Amino acid sequence: MPSLNNIVSDTFITGVDRALRTVMGVAVPSRPNPGQHAADGLLSAAEQRHSAGLMRVNHVGEVCAQALYDAQGQFSSNERLRQQFALAAREEEDHLAWTAERLRELNSRPSLLNPLWYAGAYALGALAAKLGDARSLGFVVETERQVEAHLVSHLEKLPVQDAKSRAIVAQMVTDEVAHGEAAHSLGAAETPWPARGAMRTMARAMTTVAYYL
Repeated sequence: MPSLNNIVSDTFITGVDRALRTVMGVAVPSRPNPGQHAADGLLSAAEQRHSAGLMRVNHVGEVCAQALYDAQGQFSSNERLRQQFALAAREEEDHLAWTAERLRELNSRPSLLNPLWYAGAYALGALAAKLGDARSLGFVVETERQVEAHLVSHLEKLPVQDAKSRAIVAQMVTDEVAHGEAAHSLGAAETPWPARGAMRTMARAMTTVAYYL
């Protein structure tokens, strides 16, 4: 029977490995890329840079999602919640892989600040978990609500002919809505408005920087 120290050590090593793979962009999707059969429309140089900037922002969002769900799962004592966080993280890993692939197709790269984004999101996820299951789930609901709005805005901003990026983002919207609904069904508490406002402010700062860096 493994000792407590061995279990803690294995959990730590697994967490570090997951963090490194996420930050370095190593993700293996479990579902086909929604954009794989979309027509690769002709983009001008400016449109290509714009699409790349938006998809880089989306990739950062998925880096943060991995950190949030990992932290919330690690610090929750509720096995049902841990399973839900693991399921959501697996689907978010699909998004991570899809956006990384699209960035390569656009001859671009992920954010140079991914280690910083991951660390900050992990700290927020751990804090949310420490506030209790209902608060932690409420944080998920509000996060997914804001991410959904952000992705919908990207569907309006992406070039019309960039069908590959648009197909990826559209599927991401569907998945984020489902994650929010699942968290709500498990007993999420409403996130107080000051916290919601702070989350929006931090998200705006992150997306502005990640578009370029």
